[in-house]
Amino acid sequence: MLARVCFVLGLGLLLIACGQAPQSPAAEHSPSSVRPTSYPYRIVTTIAMITDIVQQVAGAHATVTGVIGSGVDPHLFRPTRSDVAAMLGADVVFYSGLHLEGKMGDTLVQVARRKPVFAVTERIDESYLLPLPGSDGLHDPHVWMDVAAWSKAVEVVADALTQFDPDHAADYAANAAAYQQELAALDAYVKQITVGIPPAARVLVTAHDAFGYFGRAYGLEVRGIQGISTESEAGLEDLNRLVDLVATRRINAVFVETSVAQKNVRALVEGAAARGHALLIGGTLFSDAMGAPGTYEGTYIGMIDHNATTIARALGGDAPPRGMHGKLASPLEHQP
Repeated sequence: MLARVCFVLGLGLLLIACGQAPQSPAAEHSPSSVRPTSYPYRIVTTIAMITDIVQQVAGAHATVTGVIGSGVDPHLFRPTRSDVAAMLGADVVFYSGLHLEGKMGDTLVQVARRKPVFAVTERIDESYLLPLPGSDGLHDPHVWMDVAAWSKAVEVVADALTQFDPDHAADYAANAAAYQQELAALDAYVKQITVGIPPAARVLVTAHDAFGYFGRAYGLEVRGIQGISTESEAGLEDLNRLVDLVATRRINAVFVETSVAQKNVRALVEGAAARGHALLIGGTLFSDAMGAPGTYEGTYIGMIDHNATTIARALGGDAPPRGMHGKLASPLEHQP
């Protein structure tokens, strides 16, 4: 059986029935006994990267709604009353886990007492996870930056939906397998275009440290101005250290992010200029949020295609201007 909500909140450990259904005197049935009463049934997710893979696996059997919208930082997101109502009104809920949605913890506990709630990262082995600097045993939650690792989340979704709706198990298995084939092609594309980045240029500097898994999977050294959580602040010492790095190693480009303020990146560019080194903003990356709904970049595949293509081209690699499928919104344009 898939594990239920299991995560650390603040200083205390809140263990929500790992390996068994949550208990609640208010609930008439344990979540593990719940089945669809009509179709399409309702699924609610947290971040858009999860929304997309759940839609791919569920197909026409469910409607999928994400509560954390495009361009919204999940580290800082606090659910509104309508968000809580949406989760309580859903049949199944998916969240990322690894403390990404830290400010939603109490809400997820409440919802897990009444209905099935699944963390999509639960099958990623702990030995694979990157440590969270300065924490006591916590891990970097940005696993979607490694396509092969995120493919494990697809398996979790397929098995969770099969557990909830066994009558359509074959559909969920087929949808998951087809989508994982697409992810395998995406992973191969990212490896192909990043391998050509010159050795001296294989340094990815971003607004915050969300690209650790990307760097490890595709052979780039990653430096974030802020820490892994966007709640952390970049100090003057941190900025000066990065100015020294980009100036000394003659790094040509740094990157801003859609869900993080640009002020620290701009300060880094200005600091490099004061050292006589021209540093370009190589493009805008999607880190904790995808592109606008209805766009190619608003899908997980489009998000990673955009990021990898932008990074490769800015750092001297060879990648098609409009990405793997020729669908990216516009060619890369360097900014001063």
